[in-house]
Order: sequence, then C-alpha cells, then structure tokens
Amino acid sequence: MDRSALPLAVALLLAVCSLSPTSLAQTVHCDLQPVDLEVTYFTSQVSNGCVAQVPNATIEVHVLFMEFPREMSELKLTVNMSKQNGIQPREVLLVLGLNQSVFLQLEAPGIPLRLASDHNRVFQGSPGANNIPLPNFTTKSQILDWADARGAIISVAELHDPQNISLRLDQVPKSLPSCSPEPHKDMGDMLEWQPRTGALVRGCRLEGVAGHKEAHILRVLPGPEDRPRTVNVKVELSCTSGDPTVLILQGPPYLSWLIDANHNIQVLTTGNYSFKIFPEKNISGLELPDTREGLLGEAQKLNASVVASFVELPLATAVSLRASSCGSGPQSSPTPAQTTPPKDSCDQNLLMTLFQPKCTNDTMTLELRKDLISVCTITSLSFLDPRCQAEDAGDQFVLHSTYSNCGMQVTENVINNEVIVNLLSSPSPRQKKVQCINTESLSFQLGLYLTPQFLQASDTIELGQQGFVQVSMSPSIPELILTLDSCQLDLGPEADTVELIQHQAAKGSCVSLLSPSPRGDLRFSFLLRGYMVPTPKAGILNCSISLSLGTWYQKIHRIATMRLNVVSPGMSGKTLVLPAVLGITFGAFLIGALLTAALWYIYSHTRPPSKREPVVAVAAPASSESSSTNHSIGSTQSTPCSTSSMA
Repeated sequence: MDRSALPLAVALLLAVCSLSPTSLAQTVHCDLQPVDLEVTYFTSQVSNGCVAQVPNATIEVHVLFMEFPREMSELKLTVNMSKQNGIQPREVLLVLGLNQSVFLQLEAPGIPLRLASDHNRVFQGSPGANNIPLPNFTTKSQILDWADARGAIISVAELHDPQNISLRLDQVPKSLPSCSPEPHKDMGDMLEWQPRTGALVRGCRLEGVAGHKEAHILRVLPGPEDRPRTVNVKVELSCTSGDPTVLILQGPPYLSWLIDANHNIQVLTTGNYSFKIFPEKNISGLELPDTREGLLGEAQKLNASVVASFVELPLATAVSLRASSCGSGPQSSPTPAQTTPPKDSCDQNLLMTLFQPKCTNDTMTLELRKDLISVCTITSLSFLDPRCQAEDAGDQFVLHSTYSNCGMQVTENVINNEVIVNLLSSPSPRQKKVQCINTESLSFQLGLYLTPQFLQASDTIELGQQGFVQVSMSPSIPELILTLDSCQLDLGPEADTVELIQHQAAKGSCVSLLSPSPRGDLRFSFLLRGYMVPTPKAGILNCSISLSLGTWYQKIHRIATMRLNVVSPGMSGKTLVLPAVLGITFGAFLIGALLTAALWYIYSHTRPPSKREPVVAVAAPASSESSSTNHSIGSTQSTPCSTSSMA
C-alpha cells in the first residue's frame, strides 16, 4: 500500500467506528402512532405565573386565571396548609378569572378564605367559602389591580383546562417580594394542578424483535428551574403473564423517581429511583439518551418488541399510567387513534349538579341557564308532580312552586321534592332530590359557661378567666349543617371590638374551636385578657351562623346575641361594672372626708383653753395622720375590690 494513502485509510476506519454506536438509533424502525392508553399527571409548571414572599401581609391574595374550552366544566380546588404548627393562617383572598362557567368543588378546611369570582360563572357544590362579587373586568391587568388593592398578591397562575388544583399556603419557595408573572413558571410546592386532557400517548411495534415483551417510556422535559424533586410514578397493568414489563424513565439529572407498580417490571432510569414498598432504598440510575430515537433504542436493547406507550410530559410531580392489558402487543403498528376531539356530548351527571334551589317567601325556585346545557336536549323538566312543568323564560328554564304544592313534602322545617329531567339522549328520566329550609320557627341562642362541662350557664365572666360558649338552635334539625362564621365581643363605641372568630377560624391563640355537643351544638372557648378589656364593663357577644343542607349549596345566615358582664377578678357572680365601682368608691371617699371633718370639729371645740397653744406644736402629727388618711383613701380608690369590701 502506498504510504501516502495510509493516513486516509486510518481516518476512514475511525469514522466508521465512531458512527457505529449511533447507527443503532437509525436501525430502530418504530412508527409511533396514538394509542388508547390513559396517562394522567400533576405538574407545578404553569403557562404564566409568579410567586412572592410578603411576610408582614395581613391578607394574602392568590389569583388564578383559567381558560376552559367548554361552556361548563367541573373543577376541584383544594386549599390547605401542610404544616400547622399551631400558627393561625392569615386571611386569604382567592380570586378566580374565568372565560367559561365552572361547577366548583372547593375545600379549605380551617382556613379563613374569601372567594372573589363572577357569580354568574361559578356554581359551588358545597359552601366552602365566603363569596364576594368580582367586578365585570375584561382584562387580566384589571383583575390584578383590583386584587392588589385588597391585599398582598402572593401568587398568580394561568392554567388551561384544569381538572384538579392544589394550593398550599405554607409552601412559598424563595422568591421576590413582589409578584410579576413570567412565562413557563414553576410554582414549586405551592401549586400543583392536573390538566383535564391527559398526555398524548403513542406506541409502536419494534421491527426485528421477536416475542411479546412490552416497554413503557416516560420522558419528563426539563423545567425552567433546576431544583431537586421527586416524581411519583404509578403503573397499573392488567397482566396475566409473568413476563417483566420494561419501564424507562428519562428526565433532567435533578429528578429522582418513586415507583409504585402492580406488576413485575424491569426499570431503567436517569437519576436515582426507589420503590414505594421500600422508599428508603435508593438505587442509582444511568445516563440515558434524551432523544426519542435513543430511548426507543434502549427499549430494543432490552428485547422489547412493543412500545406500549411513549409519553413526553412537562415538568411533572406525579404520573399515573393505566393499561388494560400487557404482554400481548399488536403485531403491526397500531391503528391511529382519533386526534380531533369528538363533538361534546351531554354530561348528565354535571347537568344534575346544576339544579340548586333558591328558597324565599315559602317558595322553591330552580333556574337552569340554557347556555350551560347547549349540548343537552331536555324534553321535559318538572317537580315530582308531573303537572308542575318548568317555564321557558328565554335564556333559562324556571321551575318554581310554593311549599304546599307540586308534591312538596314538609318534615319538621325541611321541605323536600324531586326534579325529574327527561333527555332526548336518555331512555329513562333522571331524578335529583332538592330541599329547602323553613327558617320562620327557628331560633338561635348563645350560652356562656365557665367550665368545659357546659353544666351551668352564666352571664358574667372575669378578666383572665376562660369562657366556654355554646351556640344552639331550636328546634334541632339533624339535616341542617351549622357553621360558625364569626363571633365578636362588642364593648361599645368607646372600646375596641374583641374579635374571637373570623371566617370560621379562631382569631388568635386565646380562642379555640371545640367539638360540637352530642346534639350538634357549636362550641368554642376564649380567654379574656386584660389588654382586650382594660376596664370591667358590659358587652354584647355577637355570633354569625350559616345554615345549609348537605345537598344544597345556598346558605342562610343568622345572628345570635347575648349580653355579657365583664368584671374584675374576685367578683365572679356579681354584676358590678365600672359605673357601680366608681359610685361606691366616691361614696366611701365622701363619707370618710365628712367623718374626718366632724371629728376635727369636735376635737377643736371640746379641749380646755389652756391647752390651746400646745395644739400648734402637735399639729404636725395631726397633719401627718390626715395625710396618711388621705393617702389610704387614695389607694382605696385605685383598687375597687378593696373599696367594695370596706363598704
């Protein structure tokens, strides 16, 4: 061989060797097509958002902008605090900006939450918050300006078609002191949400590989921030064979995986991974390709003949994969699934949740907006009595009746009936129970007790003494749900109101919500400190109560009051308040002064004349005694308890 040609031959040989590892990806023949397999996920990444830290804010504001493709959607929204630590949460204002109507299931246990939204677009399945109307704004900036004027904005998030949202109030990551939305924001542990539409799942058959071994490939794309996190992966396979299923998990290096599988699997991951049954045992992963072809090649290396699912997700916190079968993949590329969504069909379950009665003036009324049910063709709508049909009021159907007609059933103070709906798409009618409350004969009472046994009622409490309050309703109706919204002690225009309960939560460490009584009466306790009531006086205890039925989202609000005497320690059971104490003190002082003057007059007019001069010499002790007497009287004035005992 010509020596000049030797370097060229070596270079060609090296080039061939360098191409051989990547040639595997080129030899993978796998035509990915959509398959019918369910993959759902939660993510903390939003299309636009921000998080701020405002430690001294008294009201924290969270704003959610949500876009829905349908006229009516269901949304579950949970607001919680994962770490209580005895710290009372700040008052929370949750603002919802919506483009369509939603049926909202809101849960906010023990959190003083107010909800601001368009009342025409939000239908609540349960009374979970105090609602305030949101003005009819047309832009997001108008909503943000309105929210900013009412408190410190802690978070803003824009979501497309969410199904579940979890908002954690005590999980604020390191952030700026103000909230300025930015695209593709990672909200951290503060907000996680589940899109209604699951991930696009594709699959194929790997040509040239025999057998029926399947592989599931999940690729989590990098997020805007590099921070360690764990992705919970749940795999549910309906398998009859014992062949292991290949599970390939690929993501950025800061991700670790916690796997929960109900089938024998062969795992290949980046980062560390562990299994739910042994969460403390971490296993080191490998460096995997970050391309589609590379991951398909890894499945082929493990002798997988079928890629049952290939999914690419945004930065996820939890992923659930469900397959109805495994171990028997298709012999050819699967039939492409329909990629365009079908025409919306009538969601009958959602339709029935829209029937929420309004009860006023002995009349039950139900209104159903037509724009919310445009895909549902209603042939008839009536009460239990078929003669009571709904009226067509143009843009809505209206069904109403007095409590004495249309098959109403009155038991105690609850009025029951049923709505009968006939649909063109359903061969049988749908029924829903509806209820109203007759509150005319209901009364509410407050009772103050000085022991946790609630045995003997009192109308007097000492400063520094713990009081126990019971809110009772008469007559007792088991179907009713009572909620204590707020309580305060009004001490008149010259003193500050003592807030005890606000927005269904205890106000401060001196107040505790207690378990209800056996008959369902609401209870709480409070400790009346001296700084709350500087001087003893009379006050009015006011409590706001809301009533609702389990199947009814509408609330009825009532106020219960009682007069309360606040006295100094040692005066329990007595009704001496400040005016009485001052009167007794002044009377004692006046009697003492007159008595002293009378004694001095008698003394000065009855002693012998020869003793008149020495009197001047002993005038100083007499003056000292008088001064001591006056000082004693002055000290008596400053301690009303001593004055009352002397009297």
